[in-house]
Order: sequence, then C-alpha cells, then structure tokens
Amino acid sequence: MSPFRSTWTREARGVYAGVVTPPCVAPRTGPPLPVRGAPARARSRRRAAHLAIAGLLAFLAPGSAGAETAVQAPLAIESLLLDGAAVGSRLVVVGARGHVLVSTDDGASWTQAEVPTRVLLTAVHMHDARTGWAVGHDAVILRTGDGGATWSMVHQAPEEELPLLDVWFRDADTGFAVGAYGYFLATEDGGETWTPRTISANDFHLNALVPAAGPATDSSRPPSQRLFIAAEAGVAYRSDDGGATWRELSSPYTGSWFGGLALDEDQVLLAGLRGHLFRSADGGETWTEVTTHTRATLTGAVRLPSGRIVVTGLEGSVLTSDDGGLSVAGHRLASRAGISAALPLADGGVLLVGEFGVRRWPGAD
Repeated sequence: MSPFRSTWTREARGVYAGVVTPPCVAPRTGPPLPVRGAPARARSRRRAAHLAIAGLLAFLAPGSAGAETAVQAPLAIESLLLDGAAVGSRLVVVGARGHVLVSTDDGASWTQAEVPTRVLLTAVHMHDARTGWAVGHDAVILRTGDGGATWSMVHQAPEEELPLLDVWFRDADTGFAVGAYGYFLATEDGGETWTPRTISANDFHLNALVPAAGPATDSSRPPSQRLFIAAEAGVAYRSDDGGATWRELSSPYTGSWFGGLALDEDQVLLAGLRGHLFRSADGGETWTEVTTHTRATLTGAVRLPSGRIVVTGLEGSVLTSDDGGLSVAGHRLASRAGISAALPLADGGVLLVGEFGVRRWPGAD
C-alpha cells in the first residue's frame, strides 16, 4: 500500500493532521477520520513521520460510497491513480473519485469503467483476466466479472469511516482485505460476504498484503500458504496457513512499511519510510538492510518476468535490482512525481502508476 493511501495521523478524535506534499504539489486538506484508541508505542514517531510524506493526495477524492457513480472523465487516466493489476496485455488501474481504467492492449489505450462509487480506490487484484476486486475508502469492496469493464458493490461501511488499503485473493473464493486501525476482512465465497477478523491486539494500520510466490519450477507442488502483511510502526505479520492465523515478526525498523515483495516463501523484501528497504532470507525471522541511497518513501515492489525487481517511491524514485534484492540501483523521474506502483507489461516494459496517472517507464526499454 502506498503512503498516498495512508494519510491519517493519530490525533484526538475528530482532528485531522495535515501532511506535507511532494514538490510541485500544493498542500491540501481533507475530512477527519476517527481515531480508535491509538496505542502509545511510537505514537509521536509515527505522527512526525506521516507528516513528512505525501499521503494527503488520498483526499483528492471527495464523495461517499452511497448511490453515486464515478463520473466519466476524459482526463481520468491523468488523475491520481494508486494501484494496478496486469493479466497478460490486460491492465486495470484504480484511484481517485472511483476511477477505474482498463487497457486491453498493454497500455496503448484506456477505457474508463462503470463504477458504482466515487470514493478513493486504493488497491485492485485480478484473479484472472475476467474476475477481480478493488477496495477503497468507506470500506468499499467492488467486484468485476468482465475484466474490469463494469463493477458491482459487494461491501461498504461508510459509517465506520475506515479505509481499506489492500486486497488479495488466494483463489476465486478465498480472499482478504486489510486497512486502517487493524481492519481485516475475509471471504470464502468470492466476495459475496465478508467477515471481520482480528489478527492482533494492536490496531496498527495494515498497509499491504504480500503473498509468497509459488514454486517456479515444480508445478506438482501446491501453492504456497505463506502470506505476509506490511504494517505500521515497523510491524510485519506472517501466516503459514493461508491467512487462517497470524504472528508478528521481529522487525529491524520502527517506521511504517508500505509495500513488499516475496520472491518465494523465504526471500522477502519490505519497503517503507525514508528509503528504508530490508530483505529477509528466512521468511522474516531476520533482516538485512539494503542500501538505497535515497530518503524518499518507498511505496511498493514488483518482480518482472525477466527476474528484475522494480521498487517504486515518492519523489519519482525507481529502484531496480538484478540480484534478488541484495542490491539496488537508483533512478528518478525528471518530474519527481510520486509513484505508487509499477506493473509489468507484456512486451517487457514497465508501467508506472502514481499522481500523474500512468506512464511507461523509459528506463525499462
């Protein structure tokens, strides 16, 4: 989950703390979010850290989950977009004001989808070329059965004023959605119904679901049951039974994690505030810091079919690794625009997703 999506800080109930935006982006204000009894641990550190990142862009999306539908906007593809999913040459990206855009030609052209909400959409997961889910503010969960062209509302809880920040499905039936203040929802029926669960006594923001990659060479082995969650305040969780139970891992860092990448069941990367990138070779039991030479907040990571790893960040930061994340090389967009995610393209390129909408990254060509 990108820090674009995590903009609230733990203040008194009904008080919203502003956030400093990246260069060339004017500061904005947004609606208050409730606070549900923040734990004292590292509270002041988290507040100061969150005030230093570009998360306020998440409140560019006014509106409630209600009966409003997303407005068809000619420039939606250039608006704030936060996440995307790629299945072959089909791409689906989501973001501000309920915008969902679909490309069937590897990003050469885009069509805006019909979406029954105007809330900020924070994450999307496509199980295959037709079936997928998207989540966002007001605990909205949407589902598509036609490759992203149209979406139906399967869950919303605006009265809770809690955003969902990521979604992932193990198969067509079993999935999870996570969000602020420890919000965790599970489904066993393809998203028809969702059940709240508690995975920890803490109420840290659950920022990103990080599934362990399945075996690359042995198709006879069952899919991995290991799953990680990147969370607030340096917290990370691991499940070894497909998400049924979770345990907190030892952490090398007290700042928030916003994304991660599991190369297999043991090799894991976590990315977070101030350019911090850590790697584990034993499933999160121990960690080694990866030198990034940047102080920009890192937002996520993806592995390309070639094996190259691409890590995205604010201030136009793009890090690449060709050795499994042991080391990275730094790159930066000339515009220094914040990047929320990266998608592999079928032709071997990389599509960046962020405050500029979508943009092909020339560094991958």
